[in-house]
Amino acid sequence: MVSEQAPLVAQGLRDLQGLRFTVVGAAGFVGARLCATLQARGAQVWAPARREPWPWQVPLGHVIYCAGLTADFLARPFDTVEAHVSHLAQVLQHGLERGSLESLVYLSSTRLYDSQVTGVANETAVLPLDPANPRHLYDFSKGLGESLCHVAGQGRARVARLACVYEGPQDTDGFLPALLRQVLAARSAGVAGVDVSSSPHFARDYVHLDDVVDALIRIAVSGRQPVYNVASGANVSNADLFEYLACRWGCEVQPLLQTVPSSAPQVDIERLCSELHWRPRALFDALDDVLESCQGARAC
Repeated sequence: MVSEQAPLVAQGLRDLQGLRFTVVGAAGFVGARLCATLQARGAQVWAPARREPWPWQVPLGHVIYCAGLTADFLARPFDTVEAHVSHLAQVLQHGLERGSLESLVYLSSTRLYDSQVTGVANETAVLPLDPANPRHLYDFSKGLGESLCHVAGQGRARVARLACVYEGPQDTDGFLPALLRQVLAARSAGVAGVDVSSSPHFARDYVHLDDVVDALIRIAVSGRQPVYNVASGANVSNADLFEYLACRWGCEVQPLLQTVPSSAPQVDIERLCSELHWRPRALFDALDDVLESCQGARAC
């Protein structure tokens, strides 16, 4: 049977007239772009403030839950649990009890696959977590948020596990944006190379912010599975990234470390691509566009 939403999904849900969205965490990196994109496509968007008084009186419609912590989760453990679990529970319960919730998409992370050191990481993987590992505070909190969606979501809540989200050198956080800023500064100063405190052996899956936003909208309106991986589907090593920057951006990158980490699993995105007709951009294609917008491309 063909879903009634199939034509909309194939077109990328460009026209969202008449649809209502609530974006929780709208001030963040993903949430801010999501709000702007939804409004540009004609949707009605409500972005509650962080301390919005309860009970919320407006119909929630499609909720996209972007609230969360990343880099500072160990320094703020209580805030981490509040954002990833407690506030989610409040929003989910409120929306279901009032009958104003059409769907909810909870932003989780492909970091939950980090303990799976080889092979392909798909949405059905069993996640090994260790309560004694401080790093797993983040994983457990995201895992509990996911579990709440599955157990209490009444079939309306879905999970989006995001890889490393980037846009360009203007991003506040992340290894890649910091590296791009360093390279651009070197180019501007006429310096041929930069040193970075990292290893060429590290590898990450990078997914562009615009592709993430598009995926979240598709999942909210037309998703049917409980979990979707939102990633590029390819790990890019620092060695390949440094070679690309030398070739296309004209800046040699010298790593100061030679740490060899455990192999990272490849994130499987077949479910999202096949069901919702989503196609992410490759990292280097997107970075070519970034370079064009900054100073013009330089060939090898």
